[in-house]
Order: sequence, then C-alpha cells, then structure tokens
Amino acid sequence: QVQLVESGGGSVQSGGSLRLSCAASATTYSTYCMAWFRQVLGKEREGVAVIDSAGSTKYADSVKGRFTIARDNAKRMLFLQMNSLKAEDTAMYYCAADRLWRCVSGGDNAANFDYWGQGTQVTVSS
Repeated sequence: QVQLVESGGGSVQSGGSLRLSCAASATTYSTYCMAWFRQVLGKEREGVAVIDSAGSTKYADSVKGRFTIARDNAKRMLFLQMNSLKAEDTAMYYCAADRLWRCVSGGDNAANFDYWGQGTQVTVSS
C-alpha cells in the first residue's frame, strides 16, 4: 500500500509559477513509476508528466518546455515545477504511483495507476 499526499497548489496569475510536491509513504519508493495527472470537472483525468525509477521522463505536449517533473528517492518525494502557467492549466492535480513495466510509455494512462493522492487545486487567472 502506498499513500500519497500532494501540496503546493494555489492561485496564480497567467505567466506565473507554482511547484507541486507529493510525499510518498512507500519504503520501496525508488522502484515506483511516478506521475502527475490533472482533471477538470466533467472531463477525463489527463496525464501531465511521468518519471521512472531511473529518471526518464515524458510530458504531455501541452506542457512541454513549461513543466518539469522530478523525484527525490531519498526523501520519497515527487515534484512538478510549473512555469509560464496558462489559464488552461487550471485543474485539480493528482500524484500517482504504481509499478509499471513500461513506465514512460504507459505513464499517461490513469488506468495503469493504483495509488493516488487526494489532489491539489491549481487555478490560473488570465
């Protein structure tokens, strides 16, 4: 069982930055595929970024060049640095974890993840 707790969300103006954090409880955290998803009310959960145990990453086209995913295995933490935020980035952001055989290629599919945080709201005003 893995428990995930997100923090760092908030309200920011367009062009601003936020850094999301996710604290994980798993003692074998370093072996987990970790990802950030986001969801707008009434829409499907969308993959934002994924990072595997070796540090390989993949991003949604909509956030490439603006968002950076990172992990600190010693502290069991996951981060999402979000720069140049746009109004369309407004959503509830979720941290997800699982042991995926193909983490990077499958990390944009919410159905592949069993463990989720409670979410943190990001609101970007234009």
